[in-house]
Amino acid sequence: MIEIGIDIVSIKRIENFINKYEQKALKRFLTQNEINLIKKPQNAASFWAAKEAFSKALGFGIGSKCSFLDIEILKDNYGKPFFTKSTLEKFNIKSSSLSITHDGGFVIAAVILVK
Repeated sequence: MIEIGIDIVSIKRIENFINKYEQKALKRFLTQNEINLIKKPQNAASFWAAKEAFSKALGFGIGSKCSFLDIEILKDNYGKPFFTKSTLEKFNIKSSSLSITHDGGFVIAAVILVK
């Protein structure tokens, strides 16, 4: 079965969240491996949108069945983001695809999951 999820988030919204709560904000929705990849607010917003899109593709969104920290995203040698093997195994996902783009102060993430 193929499932699709999409999310859009304002970069400024995530930037304000981080400015207000600093490291606590990052630790609320990012793993340490992900925090190490953050260079700009748009990177953090990208991970937020990707995790929301992933959870929507699962069919239940971020909540008790799936938290932000249940989903981990890394990048390959070319900078392409991907969901970790442990994330896919946790939710019985056979394969996934992730695309992230940003423009005009917004980030959009699209996710395809094969169950």
